[in-house]
Amino acid sequence: MNSSASGLCVDAVHLWRGDQHVLRGVSLGLQQGELLHLWGANGTGKTTLLRIISGLLRPEQGIVNWLGRPINQQRAEYQAAMAYVSHETALKGDLTALENLRYSVGLRRRVSEAALRANLELTGVNHCADLPVRILSAGQRRRVTMARLVALGATMWLLDEPYTNLDAAGSALMSRLLDEHIHRGGSALVVAHQDLVLSVKVRRLELWA
Repeated sequence: MNSSASGLCVDAVHLWRGDQHVLRGVSLGLQQGELLHLWGANGTGKTTLLRIISGLLRPEQGIVNWLGRPINQQRAEYQAAMAYVSHETALKGDLTALENLRYSVGLRRRVSEAALRANLELTGVNHCADLPVRILSAGQRRRVTMARLVALGATMWLLDEPYTNLDAAGSALMSRLLDEHIHRGGSALVVAHQDLVLSVKVRRLELWA
């Protein structure tokens, strides 16, 4: 796959885990204003691929380019442009919802408390802002994670099962956030076991074991 100067390019990525060949020459491209739905059976390497694209893992072979350059040559710029949300919420249980956002978003950019509270209101958990995350339900924690995602202001979203623990209303909200992000010119690579019903066009890529 040819490198692109306007988005993400994953070219012939291979990764082994012991004797297991987890990813076999995976290639994909993602441009601004696009959403790619990554799907496949359990064990096909979807989460592993997201971790490679996020920079948390390095492939044995292949390359990940962003805006025409390898991501390991522009770590600061890439991290500023990308938001990775795993299937785990990665929230600190002893901190409040607001404190979690203040800490994680504050590592990336300066943001006011009012803006963070507005993000929590957007995702329907403003009433949880001053409560410790450990007492929140799984669905509420997922909504706090959604608020963090929006607050980061990243242009590319890497989402691993973002609909986990969400009820119908929460799932509809997640879909609306994705729609709005793509309409604003952002991009998203989404791992999800269910079909994505969105107003924007969704491309699909299936991984095979």
